Amino acid sequence: MGEHVIKLPDVGEGVAEAELVEWHVKVGDLVREDMVLAAVMTDKATVEIPSPVDGEILWLGAEIGDTVAIGSPIVRLKVAGEGNVKADSTLADVTAERTPDDAAARPSSGLEPSSPNLAPSSSGLSRGSAVPRGYDAPSSGRSVDPRDKPEDDGVRSRISSAPRDGVRPRASSAPRPEGEKPLASPAVRLRAKEAGIDLRQVAGSGPAGRIGHEDIDAFLARGPQLARAPGFAPKDGVEDIRVVGLRRKIAEKMSIAKSRIPHITYVEEIDVTALEELRAVLNKEKRAAKGAERPKLTLLPFLMRAMVKAIADQPNLNALFDDEAGIIHQHEGIHIGIAAQTPTGLVVPVVKHAEARDIWDCAAEVNRLAEAAKSGTATREELSGSTITITSLGAMGGVATTPVINYPEVAIVGVNKMMVRPVWDGTRFIPRKMMNLSSSFDHRVIDGWDAAVFVQRIKTLLETPALIFVE
Repeated sequence: MGEHVIKLPDVGEGVAEAELVEWHVKVGDLVREDMVLAAVMTDKATVEIPSPVDGEILWLGAEIGDTVAIGSPIVRLKVAGEGNVKADSTLADVTAERTPDDAAARPSSGLEPSSPNLAPSSSGLSRGSAVPRGYDAPSSGRSVDPRDKPEDDGVRSRISSAPRDGVRPRASSAPRPEGEKPLASPAVRLRAKEAGIDLRQVAGSGPAGRIGHEDIDAFLARGPQLARAPGFAPKDGVEDIRVVGLRRKIAEKMSIAKSRIPHITYVEEIDVTALEELRAVLNKEKRAAKGAERPKLTLLPFLMRAMVKAIADQPNLNALFDDEAGIIHQHEGIHIGIAAQTPTGLVVPVVKHAEARDIWDCAAEVNRLAEAAKSGTATREELSGSTITITSLGAMGGVATTPVINYPEVAIVGVNKMMVRPVWDGTRFIPRKMMNLSSSFDHRVIDGWDAAVFVQRIKTLLETPALIFVE
């Protein structure tokens, strides 16, 4: 038997490090070649790391949320044959091989790096179809007989006892239900008994909610009368949730956007009654388009086409601002990002070249990308490259929003809920379908006047939808 060490391979994009966001195995698992071991996240995508060999997991080299340099050892396995580690090498030898230079280089010889085929999946989304062949189930690999395991090298216990999901042990809540026996040592129980304290009323801060003397002290300092309040028992438990993976990427990007971009937000009310009537008529038509049935039209493709026309008059809105270089990259192609909520968080799939798509093409591409984002099969290319973004919370209601610009873009258009409101036509109030657009702009390079002109142009196009089709 030998040992095989897997180092974090080059995941592309020119990155020197990646964040570990998921382990699919644990120490002691038996794995097969191509079985996914872990997932790491770069700025653009989540990449799965499959095993290049069959073996038993001996050691995992990082915790969820850790940033790991390219070339760093991340997994050690016991394998049949000699493996790729010298017989007299120790874990310390393996780990010490990585130098700061490794961050920018592929693993070198000595411990031959594994070169698994990377299977990129969409950013922070579920693994979906990107799972390599041979993968059966997450965290699978049956447990082996402990007698077959190698001697403990001091790492196994450290790894197994550390939190694996980025969540610290949760403090128990109090009071506990009738019949639940709190975890506590005999000394703590004796002290509680002598003090007349019901341990079920005490929150435990130890592992699995174990109650210690410090918890008794805190309970006495707080006053037992709080715990006796019927029906309104105080809760002292605190759950520390580490921000990792896609959520951390979202947090970083939002922080950059709000700290570097002085936003100006412009809100306008739009009468979409005529647009809704037109949309209803078009959706009743079942004519085939390019050999396939036309997709059902929502308001979104109309807004996209209106933005294309408005950008034709104001191309400076379709741009990326490199504020460090002091250069505005104004794009001819209009690539509209569509902010989409997925089970794992916010992602922005991109409809490329909206200027070259008709309204049905826009609808079909939005539908395709939305499905890919939700199913976790969107590619890195489909999740990057936008030049302007649409965000919509219309389904959730709300009169207005303050959209955060998708850095380094210079504009974002937000859609609010459409509703029927009474509108004065000069002689009487009539019911109209109204909707607010909330749009934010980078005030460093977009003046308020230009922002208003852009939104007013969109308003005109949406309120007179025939203009959208006039070339």
